[in-house]
Amino acid sequence: MRVATVNVNGIRAAHRKGMGAWFAGRGVDVLTLQEVRAPRKIVEELLEDITGEDWHVVETEAAAKGRAGVAIATTLEPQSVRVGIGDPYFDDAGRWIEADLPAPDGGVLTVVSAYVHSGEVGTPKQVDKYRFLEEMVRHLPELRAEKDHALITGDLNVGHTERDIKNWKGNVKNAGFLPEERAYFDRFFGEEIGYRDVHRDLAGDVPGPYTWWSMRGKAFDNDSGWRIDYHMATPELAARATSAVVDRAPSYDTRFSDHAPLVVDYQF
Repeated sequence: MRVATVNVNGIRAAHRKGMGAWFAGRGVDVLTLQEVRAPRKIVEELLEDITGEDWHVVETEAAAKGRAGVAIATTLEPQSVRVGIGDPYFDDAGRWIEADLPAPDGGVLTVVSAYVHSGEVGTPKQVDKYRFLEEMVRHLPELRAEKDHALITGDLNVGHTERDIKNWKGNVKNAGFLPEERAYFDRFFGEEIGYRDVHRDLAGDVPGPYTWWSMRGKAFDNDSGWRIDYHMATPELAARATSAVVDRAPSYDTRFSDHAPLVVDYQF
């Protein structure tokens, strides 16, 4: 099963800039998207053009127009779909959707498309980010206990360790690399909650591989990036992961988003 996740930075723009060319022939079974930033009808129309017919699409848009929005497109028919992480405060935030899919081993695979707040130190945006991360601390163990397999994918907007940001020294006081944010990921991937960072497990102890680069300056050309897009899996599912690839565009002008897709194969 091939699962790809990507922050599209607006589905209309990504479609216009060639997302379909990336997707064609990639053999993806499940595609999760963040920052879709479009109404349901447009999301469905553009995704059908990208993926082809006979795909199942579930999505949730934000109440704030032109903001956030997450979606899951899959060849597998979802058995159940839930919007929101649990706290009613986030129900219309367009930041969390989960779908129960039939796994090849006969069990249930719950796939989540998540978009954590970028945050901003000293503002309500950072307060909301911590509130959302607290909800993840509460909800992730529930998914692990209740489902055969659980996979949280998406733009989680935190670099966990110094390997995850090229210029980590210059960002220790900025949202995305604050010690308080990173401590949540210590819990996600530690004994307390027990999920695995699939991309890191497969990549090993190396810089990156990065998944986001600023559109400004020479960040992309210099590979001055951040690894903030994740596959966060329950241990049994993570053990089935055989490869993780960042589909980095060949050049700055061929990017369809400021993020690159993270594509992981799971062998059942």
